[in-house]
Amino acid sequence: MTAVPGTWTVRADRGLCMGSGMCAAVAPEVFALEDEHAVVRRPDPDDDPRVLDAADICPAQAITVHEGATLIAPRR
Repeated sequence: MTAVPGTWTVRADRGLCMGSGMCAAVAPEVFALEDEHAVVRRPDPDDDPRVLDAADICPAQAITVHEGATLIAPRR
């Protein structure tokens, strides 16, 4: 999948996810828990700043947000 520059793409790594549910609490329109792991319900979240917050607070850093080819979250 090729991302268009200027749009966000969100991913949740099930291998890293601890199932804390913090992402789903912060941005329930974008994230959900399935089988105790985060899943992305909307991979193109229309630049919703809560998605950046979810990536930042993920204790396992399992969520990444890219703008085009650039990683923009988690913000380190």
